[in-house]
Amino acid sequence: MEKRPFSELGLSAEVLKAVDKLGFEEASPIQTAVIPPLLEGRDVVGQSATGSGKTAAFAIPAIELVDPKLKRVQVLILCPTRELAMQVAEDVNKLAAFKRGVMEVPIYGGQPYDRQIRALRDGAQIVIGTPGRVMDHMERGTMRLDDLKMVILDECDRMLDMGFRDDIETVMSGTPPGRQSLFFSATLPPAIRTLIKRYTNNPAEVKIQALAQNAPQVEQVYYEVQRRAKVEALTRLIDRFDFRHGIVFCSTKIMVDELDEILHARGYATDRLHGDITQAQRTRVTEKFKRKGFEFLIATDVAARGLDVDDLEVVFNFDLPNDAEDYTHRIGRTGRAGKSGKAFTFVSNREIYKLQSMIRYGKINIQRGRIPSIDEIEEAKENKFFEKLRTTLEAAEYVKQERMIDRLLEQGHASTDIVSALIHMMHSGPVEPAQPPPPSKPKPRPDPRPYREDRGPREDRGRPTSNRAREDRGPSGDKHEKPQYDRPGRTGREDGFVTIFFNVGRKQMITPSDLVGKIAGVTRQPGSIVGAIDLKQRHSLVDVSAKHADDVLQKMAGVRVKGVTLQPVPAAQMG
Repeated sequence: MEKRPFSELGLSAEVLKAVDKLGFEEASPIQTAVIPPLLEGRDVVGQSATGSGKTAAFAIPAIELVDPKLKRVQVLILCPTRELAMQVAEDVNKLAAFKRGVMEVPIYGGQPYDRQIRALRDGAQIVIGTPGRVMDHMERGTMRLDDLKMVILDECDRMLDMGFRDDIETVMSGTPPGRQSLFFSATLPPAIRTLIKRYTNNPAEVKIQALAQNAPQVEQVYYEVQRRAKVEALTRLIDRFDFRHGIVFCSTKIMVDELDEILHARGYATDRLHGDITQAQRTRVTEKFKRKGFEFLIATDVAARGLDVDDLEVVFNFDLPNDAEDYTHRIGRTGRAGKSGKAFTFVSNREIYKLQSMIRYGKINIQRGRIPSIDEIEEAKENKFFEKLRTTLEAAEYVKQERMIDRLLEQGHASTDIVSALIHMMHSGPVEPAQPPPPSKPKPRPDPRPYREDRGPREDRGRPTSNRAREDRGPSGDKHEKPQYDRPGRTGREDGFVTIFFNVGRKQMITPSDLVGKIAGVTRQPGSIVGAIDLKQRHSLVDVSAKHADDVLQKMAGVRVKGVTLQPVPAAQMG
């Protein structure tokens, strides 16, 4: 079955806004098949395994059905496990974000009753729960189903396998006869067909075949990382494997823009594709990417659809795709024509349950990985340089420099010292004479990551990974790595710098790295144009190079940081 845009499914503006925010640019096959009949009021039987994107298929019609003014249970969703109930509740919450007055509550065993009872009394209209705990609330009288409009049984076969048959019968018999029913099950054995016959009325039947992923040449690995550490994990993996051509998939247009800015500020050659980019720009970016005019394309699924690029080394799922089908399409862009490729996926918190469902549904062969440490990255770079040097020596593909070497030897330098100095220069560049800092004035720390255009060939320098911008925590969430720009306190403006007032501060959880990264990314200038930063509660004072001050003021105006629209002003005008 083909996919359709959500805008063609007859949804409200509030739900379409939530769907767009979540990055669902078009409905999956199961969503395209299930949403219209449910909106028409029909019962539905869906045969589809977890991982096909079915949560939104039933959650969206459920939200549309709810009357926000009626503070009674109107939708009941039964799930086999507490983990699935919590995941579904989170998805419902996100999809109902712009539907004022719509509330949901997860109900499952192991959680105190009083918290659940309080939510029910407060008027939650959508209940997501396990059969046993739902039945308990019905028997206690703490949850009444007189106004129920829809009941959904998710993963019905699993609930029966877990022994919930009697509980399901009890719950279903307590629902009003006029309500809609939706059964989702990967298989339809006789026991489930009996329930369907008893509790549905002329249901529409939808069957979505499971996809067997077809990417045998692709090494697939997933990494569990905290959301705030994904950028650091991404850059470490790029450096560890020395990738030069790949796609990074994000779920939303906003995330594409932000990640493009961040990676560009860190010295990577990137560009972006998403639905808000004009067709002319898309064509330009696509053609440039095919010519390897830059290294990494940051894109959403729809924007990258139809993109046919050879020799892709890697695909990163920076955000987990919506379903197994999207996952298969993403990773299929590498490992083509008999060549090998890599697909790396980041998951955070309870996304691991969604990934596990996709693995079962799509028969995905994916292994768990560990983010490399800084030492491992440095060792990989050293080994690569060693192999290149050894190959050059064995092939004698170099011009001999006996005269210069003899001069150095005559001056008493050891041959090992000469080689060491040359290797050091190749990685660091020529050593400049040290200049003493001005007395009593702080010297701005130079940015160790100027743009590639300003540096030597990639093979000769390597990236200064040990000094690379880092999150407050490492990829594992441990507090063992120093923040990216740990600048000294502001005691006065540096020579050649002017101070700019920014209307964000500690109240918005702003860090110096946020400001430096955003300025560098937006202005396309190295981070060294930023000097000292003084964070206040509601504003920040940032020293920037006087040469670039006007450019910073112009380009940063209107840019959003942590949900705040920036309004930079020269500090001199603030009195």
